[in-house]
Amino acid sequence: MLISERLRHKRPVFSFEFFPPKTEEGETSLMRALERLAPLEPDFVSVTYGAGGSNRVRTLEIVSRIKRDFGIEAMAHLTCVGSSREDIADVIDKLGEAGVNNILALRGDPPKGEQAFVVAEGGFRYASDLIAFIRDRGGTELSVGAACYPEVHPEAVHAAADLAHLRTKVDAGADFLISQLFFDNARFFEFERRVRGAGIEVPLIAGIMPVTNVSQIQRFTQMIGATIPKSLEARLIDADSDPQEVFWTGVSYAAHQCGELLRPPGDDPFDRPPRSVAGIHFYTLNKSPSSRAIFQILRIAHTGLG
Repeated sequence: MLISERLRHKRPVFSFEFFPPKTEEGETSLMRALERLAPLEPDFVSVTYGAGGSNRVRTLEIVSRIKRDFGIEAMAHLTCVGSSREDIADVIDKLGEAGVNNILALRGDPPKGEQAFVVAEGGFRYASDLIAFIRDRGGTELSVGAACYPEVHPEAVHAAADLAHLRTKVDAGADFLISQLFFDNARFFEFERRVRGAGIEVPLIAGIMPVTNVSQIQRFTQMIGATIPKSLEARLIDADSDPQEVFWTGVSYAAHQCGELLRPPGDDPFDRPPRSVAGIHFYTLNKSPSSRAIFQILRIAHTGLG
């Protein structure tokens, strides 16, 4: 099923993101994670795409297996990095042959060791160009998602310019948006307000990453410009010497985040504006126990799953 179609009939949706493993051991671990995830019936699973197209073949293989072997709807990431129009057309066609009709279209990060994005010969400069190309080639047979940045893309001149780029991606044919990870819901709600104020009405899915490693999350947030609230930072520093405590701190904080994000209209004691979040996208780093735990917590609490 197309993700755009699912979003028309089901709210909220829940999805999980993985990346192509580089080793046989990593692949075994990924398949085990997918086996454990399948009974929870996520709405879809996405697989990232290596810088410079380095994991292109592996992405194709894994999304095909997810759809075929686990019966989970799959979405492939596709970037502009290191790819010509012909390369991208070939990937789109191969995805279609495998029954994978959902694509997250991204500009992509520069390959390792390079500081700036360089347009490939015969390729695309912006995600909006890639989206338009996918839409033109696949028409209504494909569902196309795009990324958005609650705390502004690191390369954006300012928030207004970033919002204008987002508007361009939607106008090019993006069916839905998945946000970069964030930890401060207040910043996300402000972003959501600006998005809707700009007339962008496509479904907005919130990207959540449960913290499982303190130093790792500190590197990530510095790289993408995300904010760690002081309250969470203090709890993580206090728990840093105990991996299990870090795990449960991350799970409990992210579960609280999700509960607030998915709170239905009229169910707010502070009478804040109703949310229009269409679902939650878990960034798993190929380790699904924490995100599965949160999904189960939400299910038990009937938060957003009724």
